Amino acid sequence: MAKAKATAFFCGECGYESAKWMGQCPACKQWNTFVEEPTGKKDSASGRIRPVQKAKPALLSEISIEEKDRVSTGYQELDRVLGGGVVGGSLVLVGGDPGIGKSTLLLQVCRNLAAKGQKVLYISGEESLKQIKLRANRIGTVTGELLFLCETSLDVIGETIREVKPDIVIIDSIQTMFREEIASAPGSVSQVRESTSLLMQIAKGDGITIFIVGHVTKEGVVAGPRVLEHMVDTVLYFEGDRHASYRILRGVKNRFGSTNEIGVFEMRQEGLIQVENPSEFMLEGRPKGASGAVVACAMEGTRPILLEVQALVTQSNLGIPRRTSAGTDYNRVNLLMAVLEKRCHYEMGRYDAYVNIAGGMKMNEPALDLAILMALVSSLKDRPVEASTIVFGEVGLSGEVRAVSMAEQRVHEAVKLGFETCILPQICLDKMNKTDKLRLIGVRSVREAIGVL
Repeated sequence: MAKAKATAFFCGECGYESAKWMGQCPACKQWNTFVEEPTGKKDSASGRIRPVQKAKPALLSEISIEEKDRVSTGYQELDRVLGGGVVGGSLVLVGGDPGIGKSTLLLQVCRNLAAKGQKVLYISGEESLKQIKLRANRIGTVTGELLFLCETSLDVIGETIREVKPDIVIIDSIQTMFREEIASAPGSVSQVRESTSLLMQIAKGDGITIFIVGHVTKEGVVAGPRVLEHMVDTVLYFEGDRHASYRILRGVKNRFGSTNEIGVFEMRQEGLIQVENPSEFMLEGRPKGASGAVVACAMEGTRPILLEVQALVTQSNLGIPRRTSAGTDYNRVNLLMAVLEKRCHYEMGRYDAYVNIAGGMKMNEPALDLAILMALVSSLKDRPVEASTIVFGEVGLSGEVRAVSMAEQRVHEAVKLGFETCILPQICLDKMNKTDKLRLIGVRSVREAIGVL
């Protein structure tokens, strides 16, 4: 008899399995992503958490949804990203760069949930119990049933979860976990996929909420197959410079809420502190009387955030002018500069241009177009824009200023922070209610906006 092949090839992006190596994955169309890994024999009994039970179909009217199905984490910012709180029996993946604060945030969430009477089990495959205690002492007093376990075998972890029967489980991290019947090393495609599959069965079968910590690659995506993101209910990404004080928690996938919401946190010595007013936080330290600085308003879900758009335009000594953008799309900046040169007759081809979103924020919303253009013109003419002025609006290729969504929410945020003048698209001004607390100026084109400023 022919001997069964003990290895197979897996796509590192989507987890597609093949008996032979292929240059391009037929599922996700990515090149050179196949890796060879051993395939262990799987015991038919060990692949399930419990014996198969006959499921009974139910009518939609028979399914009840109660408010108590969601549990608050104690952080309003995190609850907003999750869609209102933690849903029982859900599988949540938290990704981010090393040292960004994933473990610290989840440990603080465990402390809050344990204080509310929830039974929490924190499983770490990277830190010892002494290391976890040192971190726990830094974030404050821990009360309630908060249990810790240092283990990497999913079979042992599964038995422990069935014995302890916790309400919340933290897995830190999925790349360190392994199943004994899989012959490949921990962190490989096979191990990550099978480990997540086992955790999903535990979460859905026993109604336990499980948070999974995942490392990210150089490209900023969760290490392992993309099928990992398809299996979980919610995918959260921690963003921000690890050397800066702020952190942004962004929802990429959420079966229980919107994916447009973000949460803003500030890293301090005692842990992560939520920032309830990120607009005020982002505008701290603004220069007075400096040209090339304009305040804009961007929307993240239902939350308006005021940002400072900075631009620096200088005479170029190169044959091809240099263009640099930080925090916004580089191609979008080139497009806007072409509009400025063609429609407003500014010779931008003779100047180097640098555009930056202050504070390290990353925004690609079209509503920032008008603010970027005004910052470029302000720096080119070396004439500062009034510090009490806010600008937002989308700019088309013809130089027209187009409408943006949620204009009233943006104006209300500007009123809260004490701004006096707002330049916005004329079509938005015609549709919104007027206010006496803010001077509203509607513009139809970039030329008109430059004339106003």
